[in-house]
Amino acid sequence: MLRFFLRRFAVAVAVALTVLTLAFLLTRVSGDLAISIAGPNATAEDVEAIRIAYGLNRPLWVQYFDWLGRAVQGDFGESYFFRDRVSNLIATRMPVTLTLGFVGLAVALVVSLPLGILAAVREGSWVDRLVGLVAMIGQAMPSFWLGLVLMIVFGLQLAWLPISGNDEWQGYIMPGVVLAFSAIPSLTRLTRSGMIEALASDYIRTARAKGLTRLSILVKHGFRNAAIPVVSIAAVQLGFMLGGSVVIETIFALHGVGYLAWESISKNDFPVVQAVVLVLAIIYIGLTLLADLLNAVLDPRLRTA
Repeated sequence: MLRFFLRRFAVAVAVALTVLTLAFLLTRVSGDLAISIAGPNATAEDVEAIRIAYGLNRPLWVQYFDWLGRAVQGDFGESYFFRDRVSNLIATRMPVTLTLGFVGLAVALVVSLPLGILAAVREGSWVDRLVGLVAMIGQAMPSFWLGLVLMIVFGLQLAWLPISGNDEWQGYIMPGVVLAFSAIPSLTRLTRSGMIEALASDYIRTARAKGLTRLSILVKHGFRNAAIPVVSIAAVQLGFMLGGSVVIETIFALHGVGYLAWESISKNDFPVVQAVVLVLAIIYIGLTLLADLLNAVLDPRLRTA
């Protein structure tokens, strides 16, 4: 198990370094940072002064290794627009994004797992086709459009839920549902296919021969083995939700990391953009690593793969 963890951890570190490098380079190739910081009305002297003040006159590789050395210590510099440490901004906004992501994942699992199991048990029936139709609609529905519909119906017409802000816990319901809709189709299809394969296996026939109840066979024997790929995709979907929170947080005015990224992009606040990309990528990589470890616990055969 330790060897399996070390292999996966080495891959995770390599991917993290790649993302860190790309986050640095993409902000540099987008244009002259000094001009972006100075603004359109700045003189050449102003631009040069900013270039010197922020160290942008140094060779690119020097800037990279300087930023890399500070980034691995959690120091992402100072925001050009907010005039605060980038690490402080992210630490303040991150709880909102994490809460939204976990709410979205919880809603997705509560909806998709029963639907997938039901479709597998009723394979080929109208129930199975209806579940497939729901999954297809969820896959095709744009998240921003669904968010606006929910705001109009439940926020304005029915006035059941707040349409913006996170001052109350109800403010996470609609954005959480919107995030969940993007994950429900894949989780439902994966649960269905895993359950169909599990229910056709020899150990299920043995369990039936022993006289076990249908519920025990489905939950204890069938779903336990079908859940192995679901664990991986759930972790991946949570990473997608955190990354996709930029759109959802902007629509619902939730002041999380996604909204911070939108503000920073609109203000050319490149240190914050770099840090947000890196932090969300690190979280995504960590979730993927955790999913691999959980799968190895559930299925020991994966430890030697």
